[in-house]
Amino acid sequence: QETITFPSKDALPITANVYVTHDSSAPFIVLFHQAGWSRGEYLEIAPKLNEMGFNCMAIDQRSGKGVNDVENETAKAALAKDLTTGYPDATPDMKAAIKYAKENYAKGKVIIWGSSYSSALSLKLAGDMANEIDGVLAFAPGEYFTRFGKPKDWIKQSAAKITAPAFITSAKKEHVNWKAIYEAIPSEQKQYFLPQTRGNHGSRALWKEFNDSEAYWKAVSSFLQQFLVEGVEE
Repeated sequence: QETITFPSKDALPITANVYVTHDSSAPFIVLFHQAGWSRGEYLEIAPKLNEMGFNCMAIDQRSGKGVNDVENETAKAALAKDLTTGYPDATPDMKAAIKYAKENYAKGKVIIWGSSYSSALSLKLAGDMANEIDGVLAFAPGEYFTRFGKPKDWIKQSAAKITAPAFITSAKKEHVNWKAIYEAIPSEQKQYFLPQTRGNHGSRALWKEFNDSEAYWKAVSSFLQQFLVEGVEE
């Protein structure tokens, strides 16, 4: 793990943890955290993705605070500059992270992975930037943006343009939040997973502290297999 910074579109420094254990030809996953959190959401998840054959990077978006004793440095920098830090304001940070990954680490496929509000934004980007994104995973997406002045179907509109493989999951009761979004995705390579248990919100569903995390991991691993190329070396 290496901690780096790179600029967002407005020059705000984005802090990220980079987990590169494979050649640059390996598929690369850009990891985005949920509301109120930081890149610390992926301290446990990213090494497991490395073990599976992926390189990855977890960023701090400007909308968030901290989790797992990892403070959100991007959000702190944004507040110091008096920038707005609502959910949609994280979009340029996410775009900058995708661009940075492509320019510096990823010669192979680039996959984006979001949690809660960022999972919805990930689906939006996967539709709006369809030619640049090779896959998307969304953990508990929804139309969370009406209070920020966005249309009720803001995410669904973009999801209707997703052609890459797409995966959605959430806690069981949250299915209603993303059912219409999932149905709008035209990709033939889309999958979803709902646990038999109550489940958890966001990517923390994969944390080992939860006794149903293995069910989530099984579904995620099954989806991710399609991106792995043979002969990826340590």
